[in-house]
Amino acid sequence: MFELMPFAQTRAMDAYDPFRSFDELTRSFFGADGPGLFRTDVRDTGDTYLVEADLPGVKKEDIHVDIDGDRLTVSAQRGGTKEERARDGSYIRCERSCGSFSRSFDISGVQAEGISAAYDNGVLTLTMPKKTAAVPASRRLEIQ
Repeated sequence: MFELMPFAQTRAMDAYDPFRSFDELTRSFFGADGPGLFRTDVRDTGDTYLVEADLPGVKKEDIHVDIDGDRLTVSAQRGGTKEERARDGSYIRCERSCGSFSRSFDISGVQAEGISAAYDNGVLTLTMPKKTAAVPASRRLEIQ
């Protein structure tokens, strides 16, 4: 369930990590979110998790939500490909992103059959009911 929960890391007091410079290089090259990611908010509303993903400019039919075991994957395709825009030739500058985007979440603490999705004004909303905690039945053992 930790994949669903956003968190911030403070690096000022961390021990030396030799891979930190590679992570920082990747972040500076691809941006803060990395390649192919989109921003999401996750809320715990008590008995459900509410995930809101920003997908502006994406048509509803170009969004796919797939569940495979304990992994939920949201993928989307936006605005054609860069090759199609290059063939057009009429663009002077092209800054809007196009291509495919995807993001996966661990849903091990969620009832997968109860997940619902809605898309409105560029925001995909997933409502995911939490699994109820199984209460162990108490019993008395017979001594033989």
